[in-house]
Amino acid sequence: MRLPFPDRVPLKAVFWFAAILCAIQQLQKTNAQFSLGCFFFILLAGVAFNVAGGFHRPSGSYVFFYAMLTVIVGLVWKAVLGEPADSNLSVPLLTISVYVVGMAMMLVAVFLSRRITRKRAVLGTMITDANMQTATVGCMITGIVMTEVGFFLPGGSGSVISALSQINRFLPLAVMFGIIHTIRRSGGTRSINLPVIISGGFLLFWGLLGFSKEGIITPFICWLIAASSQRYRVTRGQIVFCILAGVFIVRYLVPYSQYGRNFREETYEGNLQASLSLLSNLGYVREQYLNNAADTYEDEALGYFNTPQGFFDRLQELSIDDALINRTVQYGPIGIYPIIFGFENLVPHFIWKEKPTILYGNVYAHEIGLLSDEDTTTGVSFSPTSESYHLAEWAGLIFIAPFIWIGLFVLFDSLCGDVTKSPWGLLVILLYSHIAPEGGISGIIYNFGYTTVAIVSAAVLGAYVMPVIGTFFIGPEGIMLRRGAPIRSRPRTFVPATSSKN
Repeated sequence: MRLPFPDRVPLKAVFWFAAILCAIQQLQKTNAQFSLGCFFFILLAGVAFNVAGGFHRPSGSYVFFYAMLTVIVGLVWKAVLGEPADSNLSVPLLTISVYVVGMAMMLVAVFLSRRITRKRAVLGTMITDANMQTATVGCMITGIVMTEVGFFLPGGSGSVISALSQINRFLPLAVMFGIIHTIRRSGGTRSINLPVIISGGFLLFWGLLGFSKEGIITPFICWLIAASSQRYRVTRGQIVFCILAGVFIVRYLVPYSQYGRNFREETYEGNLQASLSLLSNLGYVREQYLNNAADTYEDEALGYFNTPQGFFDRLQELSIDDALINRTVQYGPIGIYPIIFGFENLVPHFIWKEKPTILYGNVYAHEIGLLSDEDTTTGVSFSPTSESYHLAEWAGLIFIAPFIWIGLFVLFDSLCGDVTKSPWGLLVILLYSHIAPEGGISGIIYNFGYTTVAIVSAAVLGAYVMPVIGTFFIGPEGIMLRRGAPIRSRPRTFVPATSSKN
């Protein structure tokens, strides 16, 4: 079986999926208007995905991750549990209406952005098969060094270490470069080489050490994205291994990351000791995590399902968005200053020495009563549609959100183009898997500046500097692509003409 990487999805299949889900919701006593809203949301998401170019364009991946991880996965799991889809929500009809209008505006943004996006990618295909292996090794070494330096040396806002951490995307790039190179070099028989193992292992190590779900899952997402872009053919053994690895991550490592944050230390040695202690008893960690989740699940902002569902609680934004939308209904919108501040925040610290730091996810969490008054550092994720509604109600969805989306789609589609031809777009897809459902609308503005610098830096350095670094370790050619045996020509010999009698 080849991994899918579609540029479009059959709308007939999307229609039947939405219709079947709607029918199941009706059997589970869901409000008919809510089910109809879910139906139209899924249809609009399928159309927007196709218009954007599917996974072949960064904008298509944004639509996919937003639709799936904000709404669709939550709705499907709700149906699996046999619970009405509109239960445990404060304003369910308004919430689904916000999602439908938001997806319609995203479709408009995708349609308009395709009209003004550059046909030829700015970054293009600067890296080739000839230098991809040396670039892989260079990215691996640079990423490891920069990660270690960023952890052990003092940083802070405006420091050189902080600036370097903003552009340090070299380890994920090394994983994806290595996978693409191995698949092409082996003719599709292998997908992993030594630099991929080292880079992915290093990412996993720091994810475990920092109790970060994103860090733990990133190596596996990198493999899936890169291998899918090459339409890699997986074997039955690989499918079984991926299923078992996924079950292990969801069942044990996700609870580990959540529960382990209570034991986070300031020092490397303290975190390492805490990690080893928790990893040695994952069954106990899972039990404690489930107990803590049950104690806090009565909060409406957290509980979309009737009971804690572990990782699936993190694969939907319905409950947290509904709480923010309900807050807007009760007290009105807060205005567009978060958008203004987002653009002001693009000014670097070395220019604006006294630049303030405002975590609007933390601000919104305080508004809905999710955090204590003393907690000013915890970031809470909201979808771009719920934040747009909280800023200016329907005007935020119809006017503010589409312009922000158009800017985002035009920028990264113009930079990266078709991601099957240019690997830089795969790095954008990796970032979109996180920011599309959770980045909010004001958080997108951050990507206009710092993420753009990170992608351009990764492309330029990855194409021109990393191969030079890699050359010092594996030579100027590395392991060459396999070639057929050379054909040797025979020296030309004179053949005398024969007479007609002979």
